[in-house]
Amino acid sequence: MWLRRRGYKKLLRMQIRPMNNKFLNVFFIKITKLSAVLLCLILLVCAIGLAMQYSAGGGNFYQYAFSYLMKTLLGFVVLFIVFRLDLKIIFLLTDYFYYASLFLLVLVEILGDIRLGAQRWLNLGVFAIQPSEIMKIAIILMLAKYFHGLSSLQTGKFKYYLMPAVIAIVPFLLILKQPDLGTAVMIALIAISLFFLSGFRLRYFAAMGLSMLIILPIAWFNLHNYQKERILNFLNPDRDPLGSGYHIIQSKIAIGSGEFFGKGFLKGTQAQLDFLPEKHTDFIFTLFAEEFGFMGSMFLIMLYAAIIITILMMSYRCSYAFGRYIIAGIGTMLFIYVFVNIGMVSGILPVVGIPLPLISYGGTSMITLMTGFGLILNIENHKNYA
Repeated sequence: MWLRRRGYKKLLRMQIRPMNNKFLNVFFIKITKLSAVLLCLILLVCAIGLAMQYSAGGGNFYQYAFSYLMKTLLGFVVLFIVFRLDLKIIFLLTDYFYYASLFLLVLVEILGDIRLGAQRWLNLGVFAIQPSEIMKIAIILMLAKYFHGLSSLQTGKFKYYLMPAVIAIVPFLLILKQPDLGTAVMIALIAISLFFLSGFRLRYFAAMGLSMLIILPIAWFNLHNYQKERILNFLNPDRDPLGSGYHIIQSKIAIGSGEFFGKGFLKGTQAQLDFLPEKHTDFIFTLFAEEFGFMGSMFLIMLYAAIIITILMMSYRCSYAFGRYIIAGIGTMLFIYVFVNIGMVSGILPVVGIPLPLISYGGTSMITLMTGFGLILNIENHKNYA
């Protein structure tokens, strides 16, 4: 049904104009000024990430930094491939990509590896993947495709939002069952942002918010024990300083000890003396803050802000709905990554498994982000062809 809508036909009329020289067309591609700015910002954050992985390894390049570098290079290869894909092909394959991602989530329930009490990974022999990360891109593409097909008369009417609600709720429940509360909430927030941008009426959001408040007590009793502990430790970290509250206490000590200018590269005592756990993954911002202080932390946050603002500008410039929704969804995803990770390591939010984008150690999250950036650059390069 969606493929017969006017939105689909409009997108199919897009003409992607190749350069005359086939060799140059592969390696040298005309990009916009905003694309160049975005690429430079991404490279700068990745360079910081490499330095932080080197520091997390205590100056041993092969402990974390080498693997991070390989994953980053693979990420840029994926970015380039996605950048070169025809947008019409992406539009046509969106449904298959979403259902394949759902299948992987179901497969995790059957064959997934259990790590740290959660069943989130599929072991493929050479490497393991986390399907919940892949679903972040799949849900953005699927909702963008659906909302692209809505007419002005359908926009805002409740019955036309039942299908996208199902599209979002099914993966949300599968990810919540793993359990992975952080990623499930992230999927929900991405979906809510796209609903809002599509014209979903505020009174429906108010009704949803009231419903969530009503079921909150039921949700609390269905949380896993470690999830309850994280929330209780967020409210009072000192209730178990040597147990479940240890991570956040050490994180806040490390951030505070960095003071204004930091202790210097490779000189962070909390991290280098192994007081700080998970310093190469979820708590890597703490390592950065200890070594580079308040000024360094603000510089990194400004880099992320510059990336997000650039992405929002690209979304505003795009002339067709499918592209606008994709760019806005990926920008929202990046914002949630940064806000939640920095919030949790500084004690503002409960601790959840959300990495710091482009800096934390993790292959699937890196590939997911690079896929998103590839889509953004692709759409920006063809923003006026619809």
